[in-house]
Amino acid sequence: MSIDLEQYLVKKEPYYEAVGNEIDLYEAAYSVRMPMMLKGPTGCGKSRFVEYMAWKLGKPLITVACNEDMTASDLVGRFLLDKDGTKWQDGPLTTAARMGALCYLDEVVEARQDTTVVIHPLTDHRRSLPLDKKGELVEAHPDFQLVISYNPGYQSLMKDLKQSTKQRFGGLDFDYPETDLEVSIVAKESGVDKAIAAKLVQIAHRARNLKGHGLDEGISTRLLVYAGQLIAKGIDPNAACSMTMITPLTDDVDMRDTLNAAVQTFLG
Repeated sequence: MSIDLEQYLVKKEPYYEAVGNEIDLYEAAYSVRMPMMLKGPTGCGKSRFVEYMAWKLGKPLITVACNEDMTASDLVGRFLLDKDGTKWQDGPLTTAARMGALCYLDEVVEARQDTTVVIHPLTDHRRSLPLDKKGELVEAHPDFQLVISYNPGYQSLMKDLKQSTKQRFGGLDFDYPETDLEVSIVAKESGVDKAIAAKLVQIAHRARNLKGHGLDEGISTRLLVYAGQLIAKGIDPNAACSMTMITPLTDDVDMRDTLNAAVQTFLG
C-alpha cells in the first residue's frame, strides 16, 4: 500500500524555545524508539514540542486528538463499504506504524481505557499492532515512535491511565516557562513589544495563583499569545484580555471581576 509521506512531514521549523534539556532527552529517547509521555497543563507547549521534534528529526507526524467517543477502530482502522464492496482503511495509529511516523495521541486520558489498550503491543518489545478484524499483524516500521500527552491537573479516578499503560513510557514534565522566557515567547509569537508581553505574563501569574481557588486552570501561554496578537492588531488591551484570557476561562462573575482587576492593575 502506497502512503504519501509528504503530507505528514513538518516542512517549516516550528517556533519552540527549550525550557530545559527536554530536546536532548527526547532525541535520546527517539534513538532507542522509547515511547514517550508528555505531562503538563493546557497550553504550555506540549503539542508544539512534538511538532518541533518531528521537524528536527525529519520524521512524519500524525496527530490524533483523543476524545471519549473514540473507539479502537478509530485508531487502528475498519472495513468500509464502497461501490466495489468492502475495503480496509487503516486508522492513524496503523498508518504511523506502517510508515515510520511519530504518532501523537493528544490528551490520551480523554479516550476510553478499552481503546488505549490497543497501543500496548506497540509500546514494548513486540512493536507490533494486531489488526484482529483484518487478520493481520503489522510490524512497526523501525522509525515509528508513539507519543502521548495529557494534563495531570484534570486527572480523576475515572480519567487516568492504567499503571499497565503508564509504565510503558518514558516521561517528560512540562510547565509554563520561567518569566523571562515566557515574555520572550509571547513577544515573538504575538508581535507585541516585550513591555506589553511582560504585563500579560504578570496577569497570567496572578491567575495561575488562583488555580484551585476558583479556577480549574490558570491562563496558559497560548492565551497570552492570543491576547498579544489582538493588541498587536490595534485592539484595546483590556478588550483583548477580556476576550482571550477571561471569557474562555470562567463564567463565574466574581472570578471575572478578580481577573479584570488584575488586567486593570497591569494594563490600566
